[in-house]
Amino acid sequence: MSNQPWWRHAVIYQVYPRSWADADGDGVGDLPGITSRLEHLADLGVDALWLSPFYVSPQNDGGYDVADFRDVDPLFGTLADLDALVARAHDLRLRVVVDVVPNHTSSEHPWFRAALAAGPGSPERARYVFRPGRGDDGSEPPNNWQSKFDGPAWTRTTDPDGSPGEWYLHLFDGSQPDLDWTNPEVHAELESVLRFWLDRGVDGFRIDVAHGLVKADGLPDADLSLDETRDRSSLLPMWDQPGVHDVYRRWRALVEEYRGTQTALWGEDDDRMLCGEAWVQPAEALAAYVRPDELHQTFNFSFLMTPWRADALRASVDDALASAGAVGAPQTWVLSNHDVVRHATRLGRSDATQVAEVEGIGPRDEQPDPVLGLRRARAATALMLALPGSAYLYQGEELGLPDHTRLPDEVLQDPTFARSGGTRHGRDGCRVPVPWASDGPSLGFGPGEPWLPQPPGYADLAPGRQRGVEGSTLELYRRLLRVRRELGLGTATLTWLPDAPPDVLALRLLDADGTRVAEVRTNLSDAPVTLPAGEVLVASGDLDDGRLPSDTTVWTRLTGS
Repeated sequence: MSNQPWWRHAVIYQVYPRSWADADGDGVGDLPGITSRLEHLADLGVDALWLSPFYVSPQNDGGYDVADFRDVDPLFGTLADLDALVARAHDLRLRVVVDVVPNHTSSEHPWFRAALAAGPGSPERARYVFRPGRGDDGSEPPNNWQSKFDGPAWTRTTDPDGSPGEWYLHLFDGSQPDLDWTNPEVHAELESVLRFWLDRGVDGFRIDVAHGLVKADGLPDADLSLDETRDRSSLLPMWDQPGVHDVYRRWRALVEEYRGTQTALWGEDDDRMLCGEAWVQPAEALAAYVRPDELHQTFNFSFLMTPWRADALRASVDDALASAGAVGAPQTWVLSNHDVVRHATRLGRSDATQVAEVEGIGPRDEQPDPVLGLRRARAATALMLALPGSAYLYQGEELGLPDHTRLPDEVLQDPTFARSGGTRHGRDGCRVPVPWASDGPSLGFGPGEPWLPQPPGYADLAPGRQRGVEGSTLELYRRLLRVRRELGLGTATLTWLPDAPPDVLALRLLDADGTRVAEVRTNLSDAPVTLPAGEVLVASGDLDDGRLPSDTTVWTRLTGS
């Protein structure tokens, strides 16, 4: 067992509460439903779960539009249900990480309602980004910024007398006004929110839109030819501004105050963890967020978006490890989450060897090859879980769940679809409720119809169909996680094997004293390759008489090592 802090090597499992398990029968997942299925996570072998938002919200953006940061939305249960969930998770030796959404609130938050009522120049409006419009009559938005959900990032208000008023900024939906982080009240409020949940026993936070809190002085127009997921985000005035780092230094100091408050549960390894969702390029810019006095982790989205090619994957791993290592931080790996196409679907597309596509897939789009996608996804996961650092799994990927790529327009709920006029399908396909059984109206998700329909193939992927079945995706994940823990791969050192064919990723993992722990090979070529003699620890697919087939990963231990 490693003596490094848990967050440096943990495997953390994301639960999207709406879609995990429905205990009360309203078709939407809830906290009691999550608690009822925690044994699944303990049996899987993860270290922690991350809960997407469960706060009071009108649910215009799946709960990321928060109206009360200190309470549970009745849709999901009560504060007592949250306390019971945390207690049960801790009983099972699972840590609990919760979302915090500091970039914006809901338009139904009391602060924003007060801002609208108070009018221009008021202290209430100073908590948000209000500006007069451009043009003689103020009818043009204050700048050219665009919402991530399509359309302008500004909405104009209406004054009490019915005349047009100021504009407010929302980098996402119009129901999600951005907070103004130049205001000390905003800092104090969010720090108070962190303390509220830490006092209830949570073990860390995932920070939504971590790179977006601070905007460039003067809110200048943006170069709309840049894409923040491809180009350096610092070139855009709404992302990755230097002031965000001051916020996270304060937050790091805050969570450090809580170290040692739960030693009866975790012993000396009682750190609280901060993980930032920061879509920032290049790797060196992202590494600035995990300097020793800032966040513990950031998501490595560059790895998620890397094409399914050996050269691209090797370069991605090298860049990620080098940039994080330069600031003494571990790297964090992820392949799927609630915002992107699941990798079991993404890797089945005909263009998977190009830059990865993260937009949602709908019935009018090219339909991926599910068999190819799952085979590659299993190989990608086996590669990811061998890499040094921490890893995140998204609910249901251990079952091999694909996106629902044929959801009809009338059931879609992601605001991206509506704001884009239907030109962007949105993220609902990766948020379809989990199947816990192979029959019933919601495949065991709950007693009634689920909030999004499940595709027919989900019935065959239920845990009961896979548990104990050799070669199933569930058993593959269980074995990967068990061997990863036993060998301490999360804290190992990686070196590349020099004699591998160009389309094969081959790496060796060493422990602290330089002893070989395991070798890992992923075959991205079109033909099987010969494996060296050794003990097979785990393979993502069947081997071919001592050869490694295409789109397959194997972990081996050399004879005598």
